[in-house]
Amino acid sequence: MRMDYPTNVKIIRVPCTGKVDALYLLKALEDGVDGVYVAGCEEGDCHFLKGNIRARKRVGYVKSILKDLGINPGRVEMYNMSAADGPRFVDIAREFTQRIKALGPSPIKTGKGSESTEEPTKQKQEPEGEAKAKQGSKPAGEESAQPAP
Repeated sequence: MRMDYPTNVKIIRVPCTGKVDALYLLKALEDGVDGVYVAGCEEGDCHFLKGNIRARKRVGYVKSILKDLGINPGRVEMYNMSAADGPRFVDIAREFTQRIKALGPSPIKTGKGSESTEEPTKQKQEPEGEAKAKQGSKPAGEESAQPAP
């Protein structure tokens, strides 16, 4: 069963979300990406013990930096999910893409200064933190996804 996620989502596979450094997330935004999410294992089920917890902390740190810079921290997110849960991955990919579309182009890309730093309300009760890359029908492994500019 093939599931389609938005075509503007770029998946970057990593062995573990614990390898996703805050600088990678910030560099993606600096390079013109409107939003980034990291998708990792369920908490307590990390193949590398605590990689997803480290990733959650790093995503939180990036959110605080964005807020200090006057950029909506909702442009970065972390989601936890099973690698075998393709439908949930697709749902999150679509939801995150809609969130970023609602926020509009990144002020980093447009050069228009700051924006509202209020995080968007979540319609579903998703755990805040790990934002798994939109993986569509590729549920294996850890990934980091970015809606393409």
